Amino acid sequence: MGSRWSVLAYVVGAVCFVISCSIAVFYGYKVLTHQLPIENKVQAKYQYHFVLVPEELDNEYWRLVEKGARAAAMQNHVLLEYVGPEQANIDDHLKTIQMSAASKVDGIMTQGLSDQQFTPLINRVVEKGIPVITVDTDAANSKRLAYIGTDNYFSGYMAGKALIADTNGKANVAIITGSFYKNHQQQRVKGFEDAVKSEPGIHIVAEEESNISRVRAAEKAYQILQSHPEVTAFFGTSALDGIGIAEVVEKYKSKDHLYIMGFDNLPETIAYIRKGTIQATVVQQPFQMGYDAVNMMIDIIKGREVQTVVHTNTRIMRAKDLTKLQQEDLEGVR
Repeated sequence: MGSRWSVLAYVVGAVCFVISCSIAVFYGYKVLTHQLPIENKVQAKYQYHFVLVPEELDNEYWRLVEKGARAAAMQNHVLLEYVGPEQANIDDHLKTIQMSAASKVDGIMTQGLSDQQFTPLINRVVEKGIPVITVDTDAANSKRLAYIGTDNYFSGYMAGKALIADTNGKANVAIITGSFYKNHQQQRVKGFEDAVKSEPGIHIVAEEESNISRVRAAEKAYQILQSHPEVTAFFGTSALDGIGIAEVVEKYKSKDHLYIMGFDNLPETIAYIRKGTIQATVVQQPFQMGYDAVNMMIDIIKGREVQTVVHTNTRIMRAKDLTKLQQEDLEGVR
């Protein structure tokens, strides 16, 4: 009798053990299947993981680059991260690239920066097998695999020639540039200077730095007008410079006596052109840059041959050019 009870006890214990294990396995499975599907879905949905590092995160110009990149990313099953400094800062920019490389992303798209700090980092990233494309501003001395964006020297040259035409070759010009040290700003200034240097009636009387800040651009414009009352024209080489200059001109000086050449077609720039405060601006194609950069990165990963330098179109926009087509281009509509 005792042996029967012992057998029964063992059977009951075994059944309880099996049930316990089954419950543990069941709930373990439930936990896992509530944690992993997100990753599985990401792996199934996205073929590549790219990072786009802008000059400044909430800059309206770079938001258009992001918009183009996201459009291409959605079409090609790419997970796109848009990360970078809140305000233009080379150290934060470099840290973002370092973190992206450490995360072993499939590709990095970034604005090119100064050779001294930027080139060694990009070279290390590429040597580790992560392709890098520069967007908007090149870093030609690095091992970046391709560049897509404006020919910045040519855009400055174009601005200079447009200013000559619009002022009949007679102007005392002040230049406000986003940065004395960034490649694309240097190239725009150099192009402009080369365009006007042979004109006897064009004189560059001042050059100041805005640090890619509208407020700073306005401060510098005000200081220039106080120190150089002979100034009759301004050239702003970054997207916010023309806007800052226009604010000061409207507030302190008759807009009819000053010519302003801006850069990019942000909504405020367009509004100032409509009012006649800004006479012209250099228009780039940031949406196209972002869109083509993603497609170019995919081609590189797949081993396809790509052009190492692709210059997007640049043009001068004046009030007469403000049509529905330009407005759609401003909004990034393809």
